[in-house]
Amino acid sequence: MTRIKSLFNLEGKVAIITGASKGIGEAMARGLAEHGASVVISSRKQEAVEQVAEGFKADGLEAIGIACHVAQEAQRVNLIEKTIEKYGRIDCIINNAGTNPYFGPIEQMPAAAYQKTMDINLNAPMELSKLTYPHMKAVGGGSVIHISSIEGLHATAGFAAYNLSKAGLVMLAQNQAAEWGKDNIRVNVICPGLVKTKLSTALWADEENLKKFKKNIPLGRMAMPDEMAGLAVFLASEASSYMTGSVLVNDGGILHAPVLT
Repeated sequence: MTRIKSLFNLEGKVAIITGASKGIGEAMARGLAEHGASVVISSRKQEAVEQVAEGFKADGLEAIGIACHVAQEAQRVNLIEKTIEKYGRIDCIINNAGTNPYFGPIEQMPAAAYQKTMDINLNAPMELSKLTYPHMKAVGGGSVIHISSIEGLHATAGFAAYNLSKAGLVMLAQNQAAEWGKDNIRVNVICPGLVKTKLSTALWADEENLKKFKKNIPLGRMAMPDEMAGLAVFLASEASSYMTGSVLVNDGGILHAPVLT
């Protein structure tokens, strides 16, 4: 009677989620933990990740917090080593940590802001995926989930660096999927639309600005972080065992809606 339901069971699995001290990352981590996974909460500040992990434990979930600035090589290595030290395996990584330090014209974009965006949003997911690869291979497979954005699928004036980094994640996933399928490692992408997070504050904090955005969203509202968690559970679990190289859009319909004025 539970033949399909059991496919979503993540008991015995270990997942790392970056940028998980709040927002989408925290919601996805909770989703995996509630389905049985042991989750590694990671973000830049140890105090923040420990607070989230303790909250999970208070709810009977298995979690630890390991600080990691994903743009720093030594910290990436430490994240993987500490996870193996604690749990002995890695079955899933969700590359969620992201930044967008510059809004404005391409011709005025500071080189430092561009590089920071690429280092955190694109280069770090690639390097972390490479570090987890042998551990996933050793346990017979795994799931890599990159958190891109609908901004990686269309152009938006003033978002060039962010859009480039998120578009790069899509191609990274598809190349990894092509190469790592032989090892039963699946790589997929989630592209959220407008979600109420700290990163997107500039887009929704102003009520008039938010009204304009809502006009172009068929569901008529922005998403909340928990609404991204279901896809993460699906992609981390055996329910998506035949899915790799896929791009899943979760945007309230905005990419397929006519632009309104």
